[in-house]
Amino acid sequence: MNTILQIGLGPLGIQTAKYIAEKSSLKTVAVVDINPNISGRSLNEVSNELSSNIFIYNSVENALEALSSKPDVAIITTVSSLEKLIPQIEEVAKFGIPVISTCEELSYPWDLQPVRSEKLDALCKKYGIACLGTGINPGFLMDYLPSVLSSVCKDIEQITVERVQDATPRRIPFQKKIGAGLDLKAFKSKELEGTLRHVGLKESIYLLANSIGVKLDRVTEDLQPVISSEDIITKAIQIKKGDARGVEQIGYGYENGICKVKMHFKAAIGEKRSFDKVSIKGTPSFSSEIDGGVNGDIATCAITINSIKSILKAVPGLHTMSSIAAPGYIN
Repeated sequence: MNTILQIGLGPLGIQTAKYIAEKSSLKTVAVVDINPNISGRSLNEVSNELSSNIFIYNSVENALEALSSKPDVAIITTVSSLEKLIPQIEEVAKFGIPVISTCEELSYPWDLQPVRSEKLDALCKKYGIACLGTGINPGFLMDYLPSVLSSVCKDIEQITVERVQDATPRRIPFQKKIGAGLDLKAFKSKELEGTLRHVGLKESIYLLANSIGVKLDRVTEDLQPVISSEDIITKAIQIKKGDARGVEQIGYGYENGICKVKMHFKAAIGEKRSFDKVSIKGTPSFSSEIDGGVNGDIATCAITINSIKSILKAVPGLHTMSSIAAPGYIN
């Protein structure tokens, strides 16, 4: 039985807790969340599908004081920013607990945030723990999966990855993050603030390039609103004709002026067809498509949980999906 300390009890944290509760070989033993409205309560008071014997604490230290033994691993589902995440990891690391996080910028920070990456790697080695950033995207569909598919190639000229999804069934924070329901002026304003986008596209480009041995000298990214051609009303959002129903981002990774990696991400309310597709131009050339796409919320929780055994085997330091043992389904 592997025991888990969960940090963050937003929609993703609650869903992760529910999935863990279904596993016979895993158990959440405590939860940390800074929300004063739920601190001190049991998980059952947050969701009636969860245990009344597991409690929520306002700090890692308080949670560990209440436990009879140290958890095997911590799962952090709090922020997208590496800068904001590092203090949270340090709070766990000093107790010698390995960390898995859904923080998008943690998936492959080495090229975009080298100073913070070195700091975090040194911190993990100091306390003898392994740390991993994962999720469905970044962390799997647009980076790790194509790197695995590339292993059957003798040579590669270019890899193109596409993720197009109907965001209607996704959690509301995700829908807001892609700008659904905003008029174009508000969309542009939030884009300039850096609060509106799929976080992790450049991280995916660098992770994939690193996995196939390509040293990129330039990475570009373009972001545009997906404009609605009609009024759309969902349970959570009302979208007027001419407003944004989502976001479209396209990134390119270049080596010596040649595009080696192209990524196309589109997530919008009411998108007619969802799919995930990897196309490799090389020897052999081929395409692999997942019709209907993979539900990001379900799969992010699942891959985070299914990476536990891999991170427990990993040497101390900052890891990516390409540096740990391949994860697999935990029954």
